[in-house]
Amino acid sequence: MAKTLELQQKAEEQFHQTIKKAQEAKQAVSQYEADAAADRAKTARLRALRLAKEAAEAKESAEKKPTIKKQRSRSKKTTSPLAEEKA
Repeated sequence: MAKTLELQQKAEEQFHQTIKKAQEAKQAVSQYEADAAADRAKTARLRALRLAKEAAEAKESAEKKPTIKKQRSRSKKTTSPLAEEKA
């Protein structure tokens, strides 16, 4: 009789440990999902900020007047006496 009581208590302990582990696993999954949702929200917010910044920069660069540089005409080079000596 004492043995059956010990076995029953041991079985109950194992059962309670199993239930406790299942609850902890459920809580861990819930925490993981909450962290993942927070990461997705943060990523979406940062993406929106980046896109807005890029759009503002593109608009700003489109509004700038392009500067046109005058091309200098190149004059024909005359050969210098030093260049002829080296050759």
